[in-house]
Order: sequence, then C-alpha cells, then structure tokens
Amino acid sequence: MRNPANLVKDAGRFLSAGDKLVRSGLSLRHMRMIVALDDHGRVSAAAQVMNISQPAASRIIAEMESALEVKLAERLPRGIQLTPYGKALAKRARSILLEMREADREISELKAGKGGSVFLGAVTAPAIELAVPAIREIRRLYPRIEITMQVETSNVLARELIASRHDFIIARIPDDLNPRLFEARVIGIEKACLIVRRGHPLTAGGGTVGLDRTAAYDWVFQSGGSPLRQAIEANFLNRNTPLPERILNTSSLLLTLVMVAQSDAIAPVSVQVARFIQSAEGLGGAIDVVATEFDIEVRPYSLITARNRVLSPAAKMLYDLILREVG
Repeated sequence: MRNPANLVKDAGRFLSAGDKLVRSGLSLRHMRMIVALDDHGRVSAAAQVMNISQPAASRIIAEMESALEVKLAERLPRGIQLTPYGKALAKRARSILLEMREADREISELKAGKGGSVFLGAVTAPAIELAVPAIREIRRLYPRIEITMQVETSNVLARELIASRHDFIIARIPDDLNPRLFEARVIGIEKACLIVRRGHPLTAGGGTVGLDRTAAYDWVFQSGGSPLRQAIEANFLNRNTPLPERILNTSSLLLTLVMVAQSDAIAPVSVQVARFIQSAEGLGGAIDVVATEFDIEVRPYSLITARNRVLSPAAKMLYDLILREVG
C-alpha cells in the first residue's frame, strides 16, 4: 500500500494540474456540471444527475461562463452542444474529478486496509489469458477489492481510458489517437484462428484449408478498423484472393458464436477464445477450428495507462499481477 506521505505529493500534482481552473473561481460542482453536460447533452439531464433543479443547473453554467469569460455551450432545438471551450473544460474536469476520486479512494483504502476498486478494460484474448487469472489471484489475496472489467475493441477501450473511465487497459493504441496520450508496455502477440460449426463443409474432408475456399461463405467480422479484421484481410490481399463479400459486422462475441453455430458462417477469433469455447460445457460440441494453410498473427497488445495519471494502490496491484502472468 502506498506510503501516506506520497499522497501529499500526488495532491500537489493534482493541485498543480487544476491550478488555473481553481484561480478562475471554478469549484468541483462546476467540474461535475460540465462533465454531466458533455455526457448527456441536455441541461435537464445534467440537473437530474446532480440532483438539482434545472434553473439551478442553468445558474451553474452561467457562473462558469462568467468566470472563464467564454461561451461553454450552445442551445439547440433539443438539448445543448458544448463549444470548443466547453469540450476543453470537460476534458480537464474529467481528469480533476478522477484525481479527486482516486484521492478519496486511496484514503479509504488506507483507513480500511487492502480495499478499493479497479476499473479495467481488455480486448478478448488477454482478457481470458491474462486478466482473468490475475483477477482470481487478487480476489484470493484481497477479497474486498471491487473489480469492474469491460471487454471491448481497442478503439472503444482507448477512448474510455482517455475519458477516465478505466484505470488501465490491455489493448492496442488506435492509429487515429495520439500515442503521446498514453504509456504503453507491449506484453503479447495475439494469434488467431477461424471457427465454424461442427460438421461444416470446410472441415468435413479433413486436411488444411486455403483462403480461396473460404470466400464463398458468410463471414462474421469485427469492425473494419479492428486489428483482427485487418490481419485477416491482409492474408486475402497478400494471396491475391478476393475479399469476402457476405459479411456481418459485430463486436459481440456472443452474437458471433450464435451465427457460427447456427449457419455456415466463418469467424476469426483469438486462439485463446477458441480453446475456451472448445473446453466449455455445451459449446465444445458445437464449434470446430478450421485447419488453415496460413497463420494469423495480430498486432501486439500492451498494458496501457493514461500518461501522467497515477494508479491507485488496488489498480497497481492488479496491473502488477497481470505483468506476472505475462512472466
């Protein structure tokens, strides 16, 4: 657990980060309001979140605009839209509120001992292979720690991390985000395979399957920007094989499995997912892995934190346990 003296240092960093806003006369109530407006896009909804009346919410917005001498929100026929000034303030406000939440959480942990909560995001393969074993271990050692994990694509997780909704993620930094926003440590390369229903024509004859035999079937893919889909499409292009034309796009693993189990569709998934499915009671008899003539390797994934954001003691313990699983 972190030395209490370090809390003073962290508080100093927090006060320095918010120094200009504090001098402007803005309070935590103002920070919560601008974040609520950014999240919900309506003054009435923001008021409800803060448990105040709508006129009171409007007064808080007016106070912020007066203190900063800029327009923070534009009224629309339905709701409001933050101006660039409002967006910039909301971004900083999220960071400040997170730091305050962390300070409160750390103090509570120091009082209670070994408690706290962790918010983690992960793409599917390391969620199964690394996060789940680490969570089991931390639950054994510190059963009072509350853990919330979101399994999603890297594009979603990275933006959730920037928005201060996760402590850290196991994912890849999307190409359209500035890598300087993050601290990343590469911890693994994902291998993938193709799954089909038991008794699928591609597996009926035995032997390995080339890409040219797969293009005629339906495919279940993640979105176009996902590393797994990019890896599959690169295999097609590198072999001068036409890309599949019959595609269902979904980020839902459950929907992917249902489509594969109930049709002749093909889906690429991580090897870890395929192994889990085949070993799971009720699923192992429904899904086969296609023996392919080619390997599918996806871009490496990393342990990622937001730059200059300090992990809470509970989050740091889980982070370190995941590193130990990488071993």
